[in-house]
Amino acid sequence: MKTRQPGTRRRDFLRATLCLAAGAVMLPSGASRAAKPDDSATLRARRLAWAGVQLQLGRDSLFLDPLLDPSVWGSALKDPLVPLEVGDGGRFVLVTHRHSDHFDKLAVRKALGDTGTLVCAPDTALVAAAAGFRVRSASLYEPLLLNDFTVTAVPAADGYGDPQVSWVVSGGGRRIIHCGDTLWHGAWWNIGRQLGPFDAAFLPINGARFGWRKPVSDIPGVLTPEQAVAAAAVLEARLIVPIHHGVTPSDDYREVPDAEALLLAAAKKRKVNVELVRPGEWLTWRPRT
Repeated sequence: MKTRQPGTRRRDFLRATLCLAAGAVMLPSGASRAAKPDDSATLRARRLAWAGVQLQLGRDSLFLDPLLDPSVWGSALKDPLVPLEVGDGGRFVLVTHRHSDHFDKLAVRKALGDTGTLVCAPDTALVAAAAGFRVRSASLYEPLLLNDFTVTAVPAADGYGDPQVSWVVSGGGRRIIHCGDTLWHGAWWNIGRQLGPFDAAFLPINGARFGWRKPVSDIPGVLTPEQAVAAAAVLEARLIVPIHHGVTPSDDYREVPDAEALLLAAAKKRKVNVELVRPGEWLTWRPRT
């Protein structure tokens, strides 16, 4: 049995003091399948490595930015790479943009199998189709039906200026938003007004500064913890689930230190709920009555 490090115990204590929002129920990593509700109207979300999230609704599996390829980050990524669990229903993958830590072709092929569909913005769809995937292109603010899921691409802003979207996913009477590795932008208000409120917002928090593009800006190219809380407030999200953090710093990639602690402090000031979900753990939203 692995020994839990002091930092892990502290994080677990912090998250235990937080309130879960909107009926979200935490199921710990390693919980038996019998412990997970099998109601076909129950929406479940499993955090994967890095920015990856799996949604389960009945027999259908929907993955957002799944990551399996160990070569993408190598030993720099602290998250364990979580094996993908796929139901025997529909199989869908949504990707926010073309960067390899969000569009991991190994993970996408594993999630889709021989019958699944990759959904992405038009620019990414061209690349995906050329790679042999069955692709469905999504225009901004155009809802698409994927069995009992409804998905909508909404604006996002990339740190390099490359095309990127965020995804709004509805199912089981619940609605979440997944924001890849977006930075702060002016479309939050429109998204919130048109598609909110949200039961959960999966938001990047590492405020990464890049050194690969010259000259170096030294400006965060990803949401900082404080900006993630501001985005959640504007979106009227009942719960923040932080993603996209936990990479060992290097000369060319630096994260905000102690991003989780800063997130909790900022969220407390604005009375926004946070759940620090570890890779492999589930959140469950039972149907509204």
